[in-house]
Amino acid sequence: MKRLILALTALLVALPAMAGTPVNINTADANALAQSLDGVGLAKAQAIIAWREANGDFDSADQLTSVKGIGQSLVDRNRESILVDGAKPAKKSRPARPAKAANANADD
Repeated sequence: MKRLILALTALLVALPAMAGTPVNINTADANALAQSLDGVGLAKAQAIIAWREANGDFDSADQLTSVKGIGQSLVDRNRESILVDGAKPAKKSRPARPAKAANANADD
């Protein structure tokens, strides 16, 4: 009985670690996406790949919301595990800043 409890405890501790494995969404296959991203099963993983094949590589993690069935909360939950360039987790994209007026009073 103690062994069973110990084995179940070890399994419960290991499950979150498996879901958070970093994965490059521009190169991973459907199985890797489904195993690495929390809330992404095989169907959503295949939808990610179909979007990537139709539209090209993802520029940011937030672009995943363009895939049917993937919302911002799913992206936010997995942000630390989503890689777009293979080197570092994808950061939240920032809106572009408006350009500053180039010395509006230059003629004065």
